Amino acid sequence: MARTIGSYGPKTMEAIRKAGLRLIFEQGYEAMSLRQLAAEVGIQAGSLYNHISTKQELLFGLIQDHINELLRQLDRALAGKEEPVEKLRAFVAFHVTYHMTRKREVFIANSELRSLEPRNYEAIVALRGAYEQRLAGILAEGAAKGVFQVADVQVATFAIIALLTGLCTWYRPGGRLTREAIVDAHEKLVLSGVMPTPPVRSKRKALRAVAAGA
Repeated sequence: MARTIGSYGPKTMEAIRKAGLRLIFEQGYEAMSLRQLAAEVGIQAGSLYNHISTKQELLFGLIQDHINELLRQLDRALAGKEEPVEKLRAFVAFHVTYHMTRKREVFIANSELRSLEPRNYEAIVALRGAYEQRLAGILAEGAAKGVFQVADVQVATFAIIALLTGLCTWYRPGGRLTREAIVDAHEKLVLSGVMPTPPVRSKRKALRAVAAGA
């Protein structure tokens, strides 16, 4: 006999996760109650404990799965990329595209870190660090090869991720720009920020070039 909502089936767990994601996004972790979550899913409050032991377990699972998926998809986006510029373009395109489509997960992963218990917090920070190090490695490689001009790799890493993630606050599907145009704009911003500045010709040479019709 097929299990229905209120049973032990994986469909119920998935319904709990989706409802929890929406409620935490809309109301915040502290405001959401397990009784409210159960009502949203359509099961008795006591039945939740067949799937999660605490509200903290649900929050930790949502954030952990989000970052693990982020890492998995990033590694797939970087696969086969050889040169630092190519890798950086791939990183930017992936990060922007992913964050356009996972607004709830991204918001919760950032805003509800404070709600994690110390052990869970440390685990999530370690996962976030692994993601950041993917970008830091690209920047360091590019700097070592003379392709990028980066004063401090760690600062540049944090700045780029903050820039790219910021679109979650303003992006709306169906807006003036296509997703491709938004990705392209972010690629240009990031690359212009790390590419070496070409030597500036002296004022006298520039004036001569203008006079000569160059």
